Amino acid sequence: MELVNKNIVAINGSSERAQRRGHVLSDVQMCQAILPCHANHLGELGAGQLLKWMDTIACLAAERHAGVPCVTASMDDIRFEETVWVGQVINIKARVNRAFNTSMEVGICVSVQDVQSGVLKRVCVAFSTFVGKPVGGRKVLLKPVDFLNSVEERLEHSLASERRRLRLYNEEAFNNLMVDYYGLTDKGVSKRRDSSSTQRISTECTRVESIELALPPHANHHGNTFGGQIMAWMENAATVAASRLCGTYPTLKAVDMFQFRGPSTVGDRLVFKAMVNNCFQTSLEVGVRVEAYNCEEWSKGISRHINSAFFLYQRTNSEGHVLPFPEVLFTTQDGERRYLAAIVRKRIRMARKHILYSRDEGPLSVPWDKTNQVYLGYNNIAALTVLAGKRTWEASSVNNKIGVFVLEELDSLCIKMEMEVNTSAFHSFSLLSDLQLRPLWDKHYLSCEEVEKADEEETVYHIKCRPINGKIICDFVLLLSQRQPCKDEDPYVIGLRSVTTENLPPVENCTRSELKCAGFIIQRASQSTCKVTYYNQVTSGVLPFVEGNLAGWSKSMEETARSCISFLELDTISTAF
Repeated sequence: MELVNKNIVAINGSSERAQRRGHVLSDVQMCQAILPCHANHLGELGAGQLLKWMDTIACLAAERHAGVPCVTASMDDIRFEETVWVGQVINIKARVNRAFNTSMEVGICVSVQDVQSGVLKRVCVAFSTFVGKPVGGRKVLLKPVDFLNSVEERLEHSLASERRRLRLYNEEAFNNLMVDYYGLTDKGVSKRRDSSSTQRISTECTRVESIELALPPHANHHGNTFGGQIMAWMENAATVAASRLCGTYPTLKAVDMFQFRGPSTVGDRLVFKAMVNNCFQTSLEVGVRVEAYNCEEWSKGISRHINSAFFLYQRTNSEGHVLPFPEVLFTTQDGERRYLAAIVRKRIRMARKHILYSRDEGPLSVPWDKTNQVYLGYNNIAALTVLAGKRTWEASSVNNKIGVFVLEELDSLCIKMEMEVNTSAFHSFSLLSDLQLRPLWDKHYLSCEEVEKADEEETVYHIKCRPINGKIICDFVLLLSQRQPCKDEDPYVIGLRSVTTENLPPVENCTRSELKCAGFIIQRASQSTCKVTYYNQVTSGVLPFVEGNLAGWSKSMEETARSCISFLELDTISTAF
């Protein structure tokens, strides 16, 4: 019984085995039996307690690799998948995925085991960034992670670099998207200060302020306030703010990012400010800011901003079904900033999920021959029509005759680009339906060759695209299906999807990529103007071309749209002359 009540920290692998493998392992493991003192009033393991353990084990893994004291710089990508109950046992594993010059990424995985059944389930994953504690004002240089022996280790080593790239881009991407979304406030994206609706609740009603005094038991082994303890206090404030909105006890599902901006020491007064920023049907975001004061700063009212994080909650009924949250509205200028910032962070989270964790969909192409031409052509047009008919598109940016929209349904991500063009619908259709002209306006296209023309409506093309992010050239084999309107009010439709043909097998030094559903729908606006809308159901082969736009650090889609508009309108002028 005494053993159950103690922390069991196990270091994977003996030093003898580590020497045989040629490097010192950085894997660290902690096991914990969940007792009532760890749980909330419902008997669930408190998220704050779990965050403490996760920060502890990650720090131990970082210090084992670095050989010097380490401190937490940030913790992100925390996604809670399973509830842990009193009486169960959790296992927390941490490993240094990759070391850069002065920082390293530590991957954390938490699993839970039911003692009676022995069933093991994943609770959450997270990634922490640690740095060596500076000595004499100098940053600590870190040694690289030694040779990795498993496929999983190699994969995480590679993904760590991509995650770091996204972290470095995060501030720039956030600022870029904030500009876009502020521009959309007059187009129905944000809820204006409309207090007439009784269905909406002001976010000001959820404001929480709580204070803690950092005592010696709250200190870590370096003498500073333990980062895990600060995260636990932040989670408590966030939960109170969320419960004020929904009137029930909500469930924490994810944490956007803990960002440690400065240290805190024993004796500091820590003030936690929490508030609901926005609701998204079945989830809500709470922002928490931590300010620290020493005794002198406290008397003068001078604070130090030491941490920020954003918590995402859900609420469920007794049967486990997810319930919607009430709508919220902002009533202050700062409330508007928080409201829009929550939308931007949701967009960035969506991009991160698809960039980092997109899976290979398997074969998407279908065999092409003239015997199945009618079926493939119909399927091509029908799939595009269904995609265009979806009504939950979210505006990303709308300006200068161009609008960009995104749609996420489960693991599917789609993009839509609207263009207002000063040329006739038929003229735009004639140019866009000839895919061999696309290299003239789309910078991603290297070449496009006609492989087989079945008839006036179906043509197979072979496209080669420029390499992205230092990768090799990729190519597509696409079926283009075009349909003219049966009635004046009907649109012109150009559908695209991948097919396979015996004449064009994959070749070396070129990655064969696939397209599931894409194309143009061209709607007549007047005799000399039209609206051209491009759709694409993003696949792993398409993602590298649009990830910059999704994440907010690039405007390549808008640039391509402007090029397309110029091409269509310039060709109109040339034709007139």
